[in-house]
Amino acid sequence: MNFPENLKYTKDHEWIKIDGNIATVGITEFAQGELGDIVYVEIETEGETLNKEEIFGTVEAVKTVSDLFMPVSGKVLEVNKDLEAAPDKVNSDPYGAGWMIKIELTNAAEVGELLSAGAYRELIGH
Repeated sequence: MNFPENLKYTKDHEWIKIDGNIATVGITEFAQGELGDIVYVEIETEGETLNKEEIFGTVEAVKTVSDLFMPVSGKVLEVNKDLEAAPDKVNSDPYGAGWMIKIELTNAAEVGELLSAGAYRELIGH
């Protein structure tokens, strides 16, 4: 399983890539594997400012619906519109074309509370 070292992770299986004050968020390869075939991604929080661990959307797989949690506090700047027509990109490319939102950080100190790739691997037993 792939967990890029340049990303940070949450116990809820989101990844976050920080670039200055902007961050890209998605779900991990482990999470998409556990969910199975993703058939729908619903994110209606564009323009909203949310706190860390608040729900920013949901992902629907064949057998279940799972909430998506903010890894850090921030304003949702952009939602990956490509996922409307092709939600399976989350399965095929979770760290690339399957990204979900871009946010503007409102509390950069929270980044220090996120997991490294090694700590995430430990959490999930890989």
